[in-house]
Amino acid sequence: MKVVVGPDPSLIYRPDMGTEAAKDKGSFRNYTHAQFGSFSCNKMTVMEAVDMLDSLVDESDPDVDFPNSFHAFQTAEGIRKAHPDKDWFHLVGLLHDLGKVLALWGEPQWAVVGDTFPVGCRPQASVVFCDSTFQENPDLWDPRYSSELGMYQPHCGLENVLMSWGHDEYLYQMMRFNKFSLPPEAFYMIRFHSFYPWHTGGDYRQLCSQRDLDMLPWVQEFNKFDLYTKCPDLPDVDKLRPYYQELIDKYCPGVLSW
Repeated sequence: MKVVVGPDPSLIYRPDMGTEAAKDKGSFRNYTHAQFGSFSCNKMTVMEAVDMLDSLVDESDPDVDFPNSFHAFQTAEGIRKAHPDKDWFHLVGLLHDLGKVLALWGEPQWAVVGDTFPVGCRPQASVVFCDSTFQENPDLWDPRYSSELGMYQPHCGLENVLMSWGHDEYLYQMMRFNKFSLPPEAFYMIRFHSFYPWHTGGDYRQLCSQRDLDMLPWVQEFNKFDLYTKCPDLPDVDKLRPYYQELIDKYCPGVLSW
């Protein structure tokens, strides 16, 4: 399987790159990401992936200066307290940033973290650094991709929209590849939790199906815990591991393909 992120992937800009990086075309990579989309990089369990995040601090996140593994448990525990009857939701909190392992496998952080947005249509105003980082992108001047709908039909559904590459899209595709037995709400939360222009900015509604709109409150509910459980009081991970291992064994057991 090849993961493609736009009509001309080599010309897609990430809004969190900064203007200097955006001008350096020599720094662009091939965004087909065939090496990651084939899920042949590694074999490991979910908890082993969580442990890998001990060595990652997200440079795009102004609220966190500790390893992402602690943020995973903080998010999961916040959800668990608010929704004690939804164990799958607790697991989503633990899983949501595991796609950031890409940054530990050689991908630059600007290609892994930060907000996501649809490609193949005009970036809307709520996309971070929209005014400064898209001006040199030829898609902005191509009538096929520069309108509000771009290459899409009205209300085509987000499942038919190509999203910018990042940890959300990678983990979503990885979960599908490994057949995680989580409900559809969980897949929406994973795939779109960094799609702030949609779930917080109110943009891109012209692309949404009714199903997307029905799922939006779930993504917004998750976002509350992703943002507001971040604090310097770190959880006792050793005490929490047995509970979350039970959830892993229930919904996504064993050694997985990454």
